[in-house]
Amino acid sequence: MSEADNNAAAGLDPQTLVEIAQRSSRILAEAMQRDTGAGSYSMGDELGIAKAFFDLSARLWSDPVKLAEMQFGLWQDYVALWQSSLLRLMGQPAQPVAVPDKTDRRFRNTEWEENFVFDHIKQSYLIAARHLHRAVADVQGLDEAAAKKVDFYTRQYIDALAPTNFAYTNPEVLRATIASGGQNLLDGLANLLEDLEKGKGRVRVSMTDPKAFQLGVNIATTPGKVVFQNDLIQLIQYAPRTETVFKRPLLIIPPWINKYYILDLREKNSFVRWASEQGHTVYVISWVNPDERFANKGFEDYMLEGPLAALDAIEQASGEKVCNVIGYCLGGTLLACTLAYLAAKKQAKRVASATFFVTLIDFSEPGELGVFTDAQTVDALEKRMNERGYLEGSEMANTFNMLRANDLIWSFVVNNYLLGKDPVPFDLLHWNSDSTRMPARMHTFYLRNMYVRNALREPGGITLDGVPIDVRDVKQPAYFVSTAEDHIAPWKTTFEGAKLLSGPVRFVLGGSGHIAGIINAPAASKYCYWSGERPAGDAEAWLGKAEQHPGSWWTDWAHWIAQHAGPRVPARVPGEGKLAVIEDAPGRYAGVHLDQR
Repeated sequence: MSEADNNAAAGLDPQTLVEIAQRSSRILAEAMQRDTGAGSYSMGDELGIAKAFFDLSARLWSDPVKLAEMQFGLWQDYVALWQSSLLRLMGQPAQPVAVPDKTDRRFRNTEWEENFVFDHIKQSYLIAARHLHRAVADVQGLDEAAAKKVDFYTRQYIDALAPTNFAYTNPEVLRATIASGGQNLLDGLANLLEDLEKGKGRVRVSMTDPKAFQLGVNIATTPGKVVFQNDLIQLIQYAPRTETVFKRPLLIIPPWINKYYILDLREKNSFVRWASEQGHTVYVISWVNPDERFANKGFEDYMLEGPLAALDAIEQASGEKVCNVIGYCLGGTLLACTLAYLAAKKQAKRVASATFFVTLIDFSEPGELGVFTDAQTVDALEKRMNERGYLEGSEMANTFNMLRANDLIWSFVVNNYLLGKDPVPFDLLHWNSDSTRMPARMHTFYLRNMYVRNALREPGGITLDGVPIDVRDVKQPAYFVSTAEDHIAPWKTTFEGAKLLSGPVRFVLGGSGHIAGIINAPAASKYCYWSGERPAGDAEAWLGKAEQHPGSWWTDWAHWIAQHAGPRVPARVPGEGKLAVIEDAPGRYAGVHLDQR
C-alpha cells in the first residue's frame, strides 16, 4: 500500500472535524438569532407556485385516460432500458434509450457511458426527466402565468435531482472520495460553511476566487478618469488611443443590474478599449450600488441623473452638444425612454444615433424571466422591497442563475462541495458575482410598467418627469444587436421592439448568449452574425432572408457608427476640458461590493 493510501486509510483529522462541527453550530445559531430578531416571517404562497401546481394536479387527475397513457409511456421506456442494460451486461451491443443533449455538460465524464451501472443511472434519470417534463407541458387549461411557473419550477426540480449532484451517484465524486479517504467531502463542507458565512446563513455559492481579481489592477484596466458624478452615476472618460478622434463622443449606458466593467474585463475583450482604438472618445456611466438611502429614487431619476446628466457633462468636457449613445440591456431600455423623452421635449438632436445591445422595448414575450415578473410575483417582491428600501443584489443574481441552473448553480455545487475544489479564477464569473441592488421605487416602476403592463410600446403608456413618451417618435438611426441564445432578452422579442422606432434601423443577430454574444472581440474569431433588411413582419422570416457573416458583429457596428460620428478632430484628454478629473477609473462607485454600505 502506498503512502497516499495509508494516509487515506488513516481517516480524517479529528481536530478538523471538531472545528467544523463548532463552526457549523455557530453559523446555525447566528442564523436562528437573525431570524428571531427579524421576526418569524413566512412567505406562504405569495408567488403562486403552490397554487399553480395544485391546478396542474387537478387537471392531470381530471383526465385519467391521458394520465394512464403517460404512465404507460414511462413504463415502456423503462422496460426498454432494462432490456438494453441486460444486453450490455451480457457483452452485447445495445442502443441507449435516452441520451443527454449535446450541450449538457453534466455527463461529460466517460464513466457515464462506459460503466454499466452509471450508464443505467444516467438513462434512468433522463427517462424520468423527459416524461415528467412532458407530463406538465402537455396539460391543457392552465392560465399562461401558471403554465410558465409549472414548467420552470418542474425543470428546477428535475435539475436538482440529477445523479451528478449526489456523491453516491457521481462517479467522479466517488473516485475522489476513495482516493482522498473522504478529504474532498471535508474540504467541500468547509467550502459550504464559508459560503454560508458569506451569505449570512443563506448559501451564496462561490463561482470564482473573489481574491483573484482587483478592479483597476487585472480587470477594468483601460486608462480613464472620472470627470463627473452625482448621486446615481460616475461618468468615466477614457484616454484616447489614437491621435485623432471622431468629432461626436460615444456615451455607453450599461445596465444598473450589474456593474459597467463587463465592457472592460480584460485588454483582449474590452469593448471600451476596442472602441477607443477605433477613434471614439468613449464615456461610460458607472452606476452607484444603492442602499436604503436610495429607496425613493425612481426610474425617471435614473433618466435625469443618468444619461441626461451625462450628456450635459460630456458637452462641458468636450464642447460637443451631440453624441452617439449605446445602451446595454436595461441601459438600452432606458436609452429608448430617454430618446422618446427628448423627442417630446423637442431636443432629439442631442443624440445622433442609438445602439441597442440585447434590449427589450416590447416586453410581450420576456422568456423565462416572465416567471418572476407576473403581477402576483411583482406584488410580493414590492412588499419585500418596501420593507428595506431596495432589492438585494443576491436575490437578483439568484434569479438569473436559476435560468441556467445546471451551469450557474449545480456545476459549482459539485465542484465546491462534493469534489472539495476551490472555484477557479474567472473574470466573467467574478463580474457575475459582483451584484448590485435595485432601489424599491425604481424597480417597482420598471417591473410594473415594462413587464406587467408592457406599456413602453404604447403611445403615452409611460410618463417620465411629467412627460408622456412614445417610442414611435424616436427617429435617430438605430443599430440593434441581439443574440441567438439569449435567455434574458430573447432575440425575437427584441426584434419586435426594434420595429417600433420610426428612424432607419439596422438589426443584427449575433451568436451565443446575452453576455458572450456581446463581449465578442473580433480577434477571438468566434461565432457569427446575421444581418438583413429593416425589421418587419415575422422574426423567423427575417432570419431566413438574412445574410450570415463569420466572426464578430463589432466590425459591422464600427462601419455603421462611423457614418454618424462626424469628421476627425484632435484627440481629447480627460481633464483638459471644463470638467476636472475626480479620480482614476474605474472609480469608487464600481468598487462598492454587495456587503458594503
